[in-house]
Amino acid sequence: MGTLFGNADLLAAIAPLDCVLRLDAPSILTPNLLSLLPPNRVVLAFDAAALAHDGAQKQIAALHERGYRLMLDGALPPSVLRPSAAPAVALDCRDGAPPPSSLLPSFGPHLARRVDSAGRFAECARAGFDWFSGAYPFDAAGGQGQDGTSRRRLLGLLALLARDADSRELELVLKQDPVLSFHLLRLVNSAAFALNTPITGYVQAIAVLGRRQLQRWLQLLLYAGGSADGLPNLLLPLAALRAGQLEMLCKAEGGERDEQDLAFMTGAFSLLDRLLGMPMQDIVGDLRLPGHVEAALLERSGALGERLRMAEHGADSDALRAAGIDGATWWASLLHAHHWAIQVSRNV
Repeated sequence: MGTLFGNADLLAAIAPLDCVLRLDAPSILTPNLLSLLPPNRVVLAFDAAALAHDGAQKQIAALHERGYRLMLDGALPPSVLRPSAAPAVALDCRDGAPPPSSLLPSFGPHLARRVDSAGRFAECARAGFDWFSGAYPFDAAGGQGQDGTSRRRLLGLLALLARDADSRELELVLKQDPVLSFHLLRLVNSAAFALNTPITGYVQAIAVLGRRQLQRWLQLLLYAGGSADGLPNLLLPLAALRAGQLEMLCKAEGGERDEQDLAFMTGAFSLLDRLLGMPMQDIVGDLRLPGHVEAALLERSGALGERLRMAEHGADSDALRAAGIDGATWWASLLHAHHWAIQVSRNV
């Protein structure tokens, strides 16, 4: 933990988000460790069972006095009252959620962990949870709200992006998709670009972004919400995370700019089957991608496929060694990917 938080880049990479640090007991936190954990950026979540140990209540009160936000994870020990210094709840909800509104009387935000389905997410939200972790984004109904015409238009745009089409060709497709157009114009007018003059047309938007950035953003804007005023699809930050990490790994390994673009595309496209609700084989067949990109998306084979699989599931030291990636490079790619995914989510 000291090594992790001793790296100043960690909290900078995930800003403005805070870090929830789950620990067995407050006694783990030595003065040296606490010096690495700024109270304004780190939320401490302790196993509620630790309250049965002598001194735990006083330690929690002392951390509260130092300005830390505190959660208790799990059920309280018998005959132990919840301390006022730790009013927020964290709970493993894999096997069920508390009754509706049961958490509302308690001060939050409350964290629901291992939320692995859209149905469980809804149950946890009704219970009063504010923060969620788990695989629930993958459970969204694929292709929801997309008719056959919309799906064909998306696939047509993907094909144009894959073959580096002319800006005018992209413009023609964008004009047929008001939702995607809305998200593109909102993006170029966001704080990320800090322009003095509002952008109102496709030609202007393409000129502001540049072709390379336009293609990258459009690959991710495909995951934008199903309506102009809707929230982005929950798959958006996951696609951005994979795209950013594969790009950074490619760059670190000496890949040329075109190779980096293909690595980014591979990460961005890796969730299209879930987005569109159709087999990846059918999607790839329409895009005419380079062979090694197809192999990565369909089979997770080849060097690019191996890195995609690692970005999806994580990697231990043995997997990194087998892939020829050192720990520092992997860590840097993770920080870059999280920073990029947060930027995307804030601006789309």
